[in-house]
Amino acid sequence: MKRYRPHILVVIALAVVLSTGWHCALRNALTDMRFAWQSRAASGNVVVVAIDAPSIDQIGVWPWPRRLHAELLHRLEAAGAQDVAFDVDFSTPSDPASDEAFVKALRDVGGSTVLPSFKQPAPNGGAAYIDHPLKPFSNQSWPAVVNVAVESDGLVRRYPFGEKLGDALMPSMAVVLAGQDANRRPPFLIDFSIQAASIPSVSYVDVLRGDAATLDKVRGKKIIVGATALELGDRFSVPNGRIVSGPVLQALAAESILQNRMLRWTSDAGMMLGLGLICLLMIYSWRRFAPGLRVAILIAAGAAIELVATLVQARWPFVIDTSLFHIAIIAYLTAIALDEIDFRSLLGRIAESRFHRIAMSLGDGLVCTDEDHRITVWNPGASAIFGYMPAEMIGRPFETLCAVPADGDPRPSMHDAARQSLLVPGGAVVVEFEGRRKNGETFPVEASFSGWQGTDGFQYGAILRDISVRKREAERVRYLAEHDALTGLANRDMLHASLASLITAAEHRSSNVALLVLGLDGFQQINDMFGHAAGDRVLRAVAERLTAEAGAGAIVARLSGDEYAVALDCADASEPIAEFAERIARAFETPLATGTRQHRVRIGIGVAVHPDGGRNADDLLSNGHLALTKAKLTRRGSHLIFESAIRQELENRLRLESELALAADRDEFELFYQPQVRLVDGSLVGAEALIRWRHPVRGYVSPAEFMPVVNTSALSERIANWVMETACRQARAWEISGNEVRVAINLSPSQLDSGDLARSVAELLDATGLAPSLLELEVTEDILLHDEARVLDMFKRIQELGVRVLFDDFGTGYASLSYLKKFPLDGLKIDRSFVLDLLTDSDDAAIVGSTIGLSRQLGLTVVAEGIENRATANFLISMGCAEGQGYFFGRPMPSEAFERQFLTIERAIVSAA
Repeated sequence: MKRYRPHILVVIALAVVLSTGWHCALRNALTDMRFAWQSRAASGNVVVVAIDAPSIDQIGVWPWPRRLHAELLHRLEAAGAQDVAFDVDFSTPSDPASDEAFVKALRDVGGSTVLPSFKQPAPNGGAAYIDHPLKPFSNQSWPAVVNVAVESDGLVRRYPFGEKLGDALMPSMAVVLAGQDANRRPPFLIDFSIQAASIPSVSYVDVLRGDAATLDKVRGKKIIVGATALELGDRFSVPNGRIVSGPVLQALAAESILQNRMLRWTSDAGMMLGLGLICLLMIYSWRRFAPGLRVAILIAAGAAIELVATLVQARWPFVIDTSLFHIAIIAYLTAIALDEIDFRSLLGRIAESRFHRIAMSLGDGLVCTDEDHRITVWNPGASAIFGYMPAEMIGRPFETLCAVPADGDPRPSMHDAARQSLLVPGGAVVVEFEGRRKNGETFPVEASFSGWQGTDGFQYGAILRDISVRKREAERVRYLAEHDALTGLANRDMLHASLASLITAAEHRSSNVALLVLGLDGFQQINDMFGHAAGDRVLRAVAERLTAEAGAGAIVARLSGDEYAVALDCADASEPIAEFAERIARAFETPLATGTRQHRVRIGIGVAVHPDGGRNADDLLSNGHLALTKAKLTRRGSHLIFESAIRQELENRLRLESELALAADRDEFELFYQPQVRLVDGSLVGAEALIRWRHPVRGYVSPAEFMPVVNTSALSERIANWVMETACRQARAWEISGNEVRVAINLSPSQLDSGDLARSVAELLDATGLAPSLLELEVTEDILLHDEARVLDMFKRIQELGVRVLFDDFGTGYASLSYLKKFPLDGLKIDRSFVLDLLTDSDDAAIVGSTIGLSRQLGLTVVAEGIENRATANFLISMGCAEGQGYFFGRPMPSEAFERQFLTIERAIVSAA
């Protein structure tokens, strides 16, 4: 069996190649190479009339009118051309005159013209369809197929004699031109040793204009008319990296036929005979001749057969397939090489070399010992870890590397670990122990021990890693997972775990656990004014003060952004939890020192106490946040202990938000209008648009109940925009009817946050057609508290439109006077809280009188709200107030009621009478 092993290898190689078809690629490559070695010229009997770039430049964009093809046929007929074949699509009609001219030309030349038919693939992947020349054309011409097959490597090599289109066999164009019979003949190989450049070619436009030299070239020739211009795209890849146009490919096929160069593969019998001879030769010479002589015989045989194949292909129309012969030679050369190699010795040397390279290149330490645990291998990684050079450690016991444990535990036994590794999957046991460097430093080591039976007894090995960095990193990761990176306080996860532990311990002792959730007031302003670096310093200062005030028994954590928490067991507290929370709040009355700057920060505190404020950690955190939210709304700078009513109140708010969303979808909101009059004569000057909610069950809902929720919810912008658009459309309707009523609209803070309010107002005025002077926007202090520069620019642009801007609820804010100076205002509205008791409260009278006087000096209009009787109106007139509104003049009412009462021709002017 060993004697015939090389020959079996060759047979297997040939079988694999034949089953996979790899020899076809080699066969094609060898054939193409022979084409490259040979070169023959075309006969000159086939001339290509090229639709080339110069023709397109002079005639115009393709496709051309068929009258030009008709004229071309007449020119070629007159010049004495033989057969003319068009490689052009004639399957669709063009203009009737051109088609008629072409039919006449076909008839005049006597039916010697060849027109193409071809298969086209369906766009959707269905069955191919056939394009024939139009019936009038085909009746006066010879049919021919122009399709060629593209092989798997993208090249065209074979050319068919004909193809069955429908029920009839149609010859190929080159076959028709060469005058051959197409019946039952297989495709042939085009002889690509014929140089494409040697095929005569003339320009279409030169023939068309009757150039004498051009017409002389086509006399007595077979003509192929087709596209050669690159932009027309009729291109094919052929062997040896060449690309030819469709007409040239047809001409090469016709030349192959005319020169009797229709190449065909030889029979496989010759191939098999050659394979048998080479196999017999190798069987005979395998043990008789030296390997070098056998190699020479194989190479000579390969060169000889290839030379013979080249000469045969050059002289006769046959192509000898030598691919399997060459594959057999390569297989025999491989068998000779394998036969001469000592694999066992080679594999041993390779394994030894590989082990040495791996051992020396390992970043980890590699130490091997004999059965007495004395070191035999020491790699550079071990030197880097322990500081010893190989010469210092070879022959020394492995225990030299181990530090004596402080607790008296025995050192790790390499013998026990290595023996144990033989019993576990994977064959290795990982052990951690304290190692000792050459300088005496101890450090944690991770060792992977293994053992094996060697020629000199049982051997041991260990992969050693210094894991001191890894342990430090693990501790760092654990710290970061439990602590806030900025302040060093416990984070939310650690607080949650600590709360759970405190609750468990408190339940056993029947004590309480308190959780304080703290939020900073105005922290965002610090970030905006001084930058985030200053904000971070404030957060750290808050953490330090909380830690100092809470004491050692409390757990202080940072929950997020500007929120902190303090958890403690009430049994360990030295004071009631309410006093503890109040002391924490008072501690922040003293400014925080952060470098050279001091910041005054107020905090709100929400307190939840186990078990009433929550049975577990999640409940305490949730209820503490609820209490904080309520504290910020009602008791800034102090604390609030959670009660169940707080959750009920917030749940009611959420329910109200849901109902408001449905109300907006169902168009349940309405606008009421309250008249604004000139106090002197009671004449109407405007109306304030006020929203009302018509609930399907509860009836009209007071704005005081739902507007605070609207203004702090996601619905705010949607409802505010609806109010503005509805009011503007109503004012425009009154304007069209001849009543110019100035409509005042209360702005919402969300309208300034969401985008460009000035542009929105301009677009609304443009859409409704409302005169800008009939629109008045009322702003409150919470709106002006926004980015002052942006709000100032926005109000200036609104005023440039002609829209009035008034300051509403004047006198109730702490910075109202400064706003009169900063912002471009047209007027102000005195809050009703100053007007109601105007006649009885001298302080209110003084404030109102001062405000009116100041406004007149600043050129501002003053509107007094809350006028409920004539005496108050008269008093305001005496102070110089021009306009007012209140129940005395009219309550807020629907638009229809407003029109009936104030906008009819017969309406009475509201007066003192």
